[in-house]
Amino acid sequence: MKKNKNIKKVYVGFAADILHEGHINILKIASKLGEVTVGLLTDSAISSYKKLPHLNYKQREIVLKNIKLVKKVLPQDSLDYTKNLLSIKPHYVVHGDDWKFGIQKKIREQVIKTLKKWSGKLVEPKYTKNISSSKIKNKIIELGTSPETRKSKLKRLIDAKKIVRIIESHNAFTGLIAENLKLIKNKNFLEFDGMWSSSLTDSAIRGKPDNQAVDYSTRILGLNEILDVTTKPIIFDADNGGKIEHISYLIRTLERVGISAVVIEDKVGLKRNSLFKNQVGVKQDSIENFCKKLKKAKEAKISDDLFIIARIESFILGKDLKDAMRRAEAYSQAGANAILIHSKEKYPNQIFSFSKNFSKSKFFKPLIAVPSTYSRTYEHELINNGFKVVIYANHFLRAIHPAILNVAKMILKNQRSFEAEKKISSINEVINLI
Repeated sequence: MKKNKNIKKVYVGFAADILHEGHINILKIASKLGEVTVGLLTDSAISSYKKLPHLNYKQREIVLKNIKLVKKVLPQDSLDYTKNLLSIKPHYVVHGDDWKFGIQKKIREQVIKTLKKWSGKLVEPKYTKNISSSKIKNKIIELGTSPETRKSKLKRLIDAKKIVRIIESHNAFTGLIAENLKLIKNKNFLEFDGMWSSSLTDSAIRGKPDNQAVDYSTRILGLNEILDVTTKPIIFDADNGGKIEHISYLIRTLERVGISAVVIEDKVGLKRNSLFKNQVGVKQDSIENFCKKLKKAKEAKISDDLFIIARIESFILGKDLKDAMRRAEAYSQAGANAILIHSKEKYPNQIFSFSKNFSKSKFFKPLIAVPSTYSRTYEHELINNGFKVVIYANHFLRAIHPAILNVAKMILKNQRSFEAEKKISSINEVINLI
């Protein structure tokens, strides 16, 4: 059967995370103009201007391919339509008129410029009022998320973003800040992608030293309060994971509640915080023993979505690059999904030297940085050196201490709270966050 050359080609760009009547209206208008090809934005494209979509690309693709108004679905791997338009050369591009303003204004201008090359036209139906995927998505978020959905997000974020930004959170209140805070800077969408459950912070807020004095059961009880009010992925700091005989139970518990990743460090014995200068008496596990622990953790997990992250303490304990490399390759082969290379230097030279060498290895896995001491390092420097995740590991805790101390001093000094009001959030701000 010959293809009708008179049939016009129509291109529609969609995120299509949650389909609604506005999307169907666009597709109806587009289908009247010709055969509709949907350029479906990938997770990476969507994450460049708003939150990671609720559904992954494959799930969204299946939905669109089963709509009779759609002839074909293609991936659109950036907000810019140019690549797909040059390939298809459609007679029409259809998009709601809502993109005349805001973050997509320049994208629209580029579409018009590109279409002119073959006298294509932009058709802009009136935006369907009071309907938006973001509003619907926010309603869904208000209802919470499932452990399975949360657990899978970290893996998707690592695939979709240049770098995944994680912030320490130690209670439901700080979790809400990490969940809801977003900024637009130079037309770039910025947010924290997930949370770090820190053993240091969990100990400090309970007034105990960071030496595993707070057991896993207590920490997980506290973690449940964060899980109740957030949807973003959580990375759990498991210290050395405890005894190898017990690690399976820890992994299963964390997986059951929806944790996305577990970090296990290769030190043994009574814990001493890695940022202490004096590491005398602290011992690193043998490669053989630690690999057994990683294998045990891998065997215990049910889903491939749960990341087992090996934290290498070689630089902390004064060992060299060769030791760190040997461990990274062995841990990778033992089942680690990612490698956290730790350092307490003021500059990132050590970890960059490591990443340069590890990137050449056939056992390479995604790299994680914790810039607590080398805080001058920009995220773009981490990206350029092969890091996929950055963890701001204790900043909410450290922010709380001076703030509370200063307010307490002001109240004592003035014998009233009026002077402190300018230094603290209003009651309404707090209520609105919750």
